[in-house]
Amino acid sequence: MHRTLPVASSPVRDLLALTSRPEVISFAGGFPAPELFDLDGLRAAYDLALQDRSVLQYAPTEGNPSLRSLVSSRLTGRGLPTSDVLITTGSQQALTLVATALLEPGAVVAVEEPTYLAALQCFQMAGARIVPVASDADGLLPASLREVAERERPTMLYLVPAFANPTGRTLTASRRSEIAALAAEHDFWIVEDDPYGELRYRGSSAAPIASISDRTVYLGSFSKIGAPGMRLGWLRAPADLLRTLVIVKQAADLHTSTVDQAAAAAYLSRTDLDAHVARLCVEYGTRRDAMIAALPSTVPDGTTWSDPDGGMFVWLRLPGDVDSASLLKEALRHDVAFVPGAPFFATTPDHATFRMSFTTNTPAEIEEGMARLAKVLR
Repeated sequence: MHRTLPVASSPVRDLLALTSRPEVISFAGGFPAPELFDLDGLRAAYDLALQDRSVLQYAPTEGNPSLRSLVSSRLTGRGLPTSDVLITTGSQQALTLVATALLEPGAVVAVEEPTYLAALQCFQMAGARIVPVASDADGLLPASLREVAERERPTMLYLVPAFANPTGRTLTASRRSEIAALAAEHDFWIVEDDPYGELRYRGSSAAPIASISDRTVYLGSFSKIGAPGMRLGWLRAPADLLRTLVIVKQAADLHTSTVDQAAAAAYLSRTDLDAHVARLCVEYGTRRDAMIAALPSTVPDGTTWSDPDGGMFVWLRLPGDVDSASLLKEALRHDVAFVPGAPFFATTPDHATFRMSFTTNTPAEIEEGMARLAKVLR
């Protein structure tokens, strides 16, 4: 019980009940747009999967062999040579498995500041000590990481290098190389969480850190390019660590849903996923542009915000010492919502920050939501 005492509930999950009212325009959740799910393709994939009774049976912990092969091929095609992966129940489980395998109570985990709040929860549950690393518009600062590595001797560095949650920032290629070199020099693991990497709306992709560092565990997800309700993720790691993670997963849940894995394998083998992702990028890019265009007339002078090349999020900081959590209460009275920034910080929070997601609303809804928000912020 003592490990759960310092773990706060996720404000994003808590907000769901408040923002589920149909009149609320929510920029809070980092959700894919449900109207863009490939419902017909997924329905056909489940129909095909359920023609085989074995998908209702127990299965290997490592995952459906066809799905593992398809995911490995896709990663290889994206510049990350991969021979095998472990299929997980969402990439959130992958993160939990890694924490269980690598972290002893009191171990140090370095994280970008700010960072994905469910990762903070995961590391707190493992009894780790979380140490922030400074970042700027181009992502985590290698000089700050070196300082932390020399002072704290971390076991692990966790980061989301492409379109990070919550900031939307992307780590530059040169910094990825520097971070890989620091991991080798100071003997820590890199956990590279990449749920958003395929959702790029402009510019070109940098190579994954895992392609240049053998000290890297790479996490991926079907949630943002497929459907989060399927709860499918994957984990790529060096062979020795991968074997250990399979044992950890055996203890966690035996295996991920065989039905969902079989359906995903059928879907990936029959669908032009690149074309589907391209359609997502066109629509999400339009929604991103609508939010960015509305910001100057929405927020007060002196506000700063990120300008993401992809992903789902815009990160803002209001001028002065405003508390965005207090502003959220007023925003909800105007039927609009966002996520206050404080919970994304490992140590001292910046209460003037907040996160907004643009993916689940049309450009017209974004325009209306920003007009409501302007009444609160200006």
